[in-house]
Amino acid sequence: MLAEIIPATALLLLAAYALMILFSHGATLLNLRHMRMHGTLVPTELGRIIPSQTLSRIQAYESDKARFGIGASLFDAVVTVVFIFGGVLAWYDGWIRSFDLPFISGGVLFVFLLYSAGEVLDIPLALYRTFRIEARHGFNTMTLRLWILDFVKSTLISLALLAVVSAGVLWLMQSSPGYWWFWAWLFLLCFSLFVMYIAPHIIEPLFNKFEPVKDEQLAGEIAAMCEKAGVHAGKVQKMDASRRSRHSNAYFTGIGRVKRIVLFDTLLAQMTHAEILSVLAHEIGHWKKRHIFKSIVLMQIFSFAGLSAAYVLVQGDTLGQLFGVEVQTFMGKCILLSFVGGIVMFPFRPLMLAWSRHNEREADRFSFALTGDNESMATSLIKLSRENLSNLYPHPLYVALHYSHPPLVERVRAIRSFRKDHLL
Repeated sequence: MLAEIIPATALLLLAAYALMILFSHGATLLNLRHMRMHGTLVPTELGRIIPSQTLSRIQAYESDKARFGIGASLFDAVVTVVFIFGGVLAWYDGWIRSFDLPFISGGVLFVFLLYSAGEVLDIPLALYRTFRIEARHGFNTMTLRLWILDFVKSTLISLALLAVVSAGVLWLMQSSPGYWWFWAWLFLLCFSLFVMYIAPHIIEPLFNKFEPVKDEQLAGEIAAMCEKAGVHAGKVQKMDASRRSRHSNAYFTGIGRVKRIVLFDTLLAQMTHAEILSVLAHEIGHWKKRHIFKSIVLMQIFSFAGLSAAYVLVQGDTLGQLFGVEVQTFMGKCILLSFVGGIVMFPFRPLMLAWSRHNEREADRFSFALTGDNESMATSLIKLSRENLSNLYPHPLYVALHYSHPPLVERVRAIRSFRKDHLL
């Protein structure tokens, strides 16, 4: 009976989607059980820095995040299934077509309204995450006014970028019907590099205040380390992350001559100079080992494959028949294609994360080679974990599905095993 309403191919897609969600959430529940079974003692490698009373806070925070994550994911899944298979997408596609707009204008309107609706639906979840979970565990420092300002600014910026991307791709489709997918891939590559280039000076300052690190001794040590590594890092700046959260971090941003080092003010307050240098040496390692370049190349390979598939599948009504829905616009077909793409890409996720963890280990080795101080490297990571209440006992399956960095204990053991013959 169900097969008479929904095609067999659509049922297979729904089954694959459901299995993907169940497998992911099963790993999350397994991870929580593993943490509760093993998380009553601080690993000996961390005991000097992480007190035993912190374990209960870690378990409470990780449990709250996991339950919220499962609930939010299930909500998204229900919305997605109802939207695609419940007739909403077909109605929306027809409604957009009823305006009889030009090809480009209609496509931009399709994306504009759909993205806006998604952002509105996410508001209750985002508010709960920030003002309930993060606040309950002592992380949130954001006021409601600041949250609203951030939401408005980020939404407007995203809509502007989406409008440019959508209009550009649709124009290329009109201008070069036979090869638009190739030109679209090239356009998206150039546009993403352009955004990476302008973000440090135009986008990021809209949300945070950046100023030079006032500790002249630290700034000098950072400059000397960058010179030793042969990296032109540009400015070393402090970001007022504490306006929003007590979480801490440090990162490189920008490309080309606009690269700069950004330190959270929370991190500066938590770590010694040697620990900060170790964190930054790790980030320099990513640049020197060309991890960022390799990541861009990998993403472009997937982008090229996705656009090639789009070129083949959006012609005619192949996707509509596959899903059993009537969709005629290019953007509507892209929604269907993205659903299939999410399922197809899921098995590749563990491989990509394993590669990311390999890169992190490589950057750790470079950090030690540059600083010669593996103990400061280890203590900096332990402090980051302590201050962010990170799980000390993740399950291996959960690590494979979700961790872009090696688990803390494994990472600390590896760092402390480094020897002086690895120095630069």
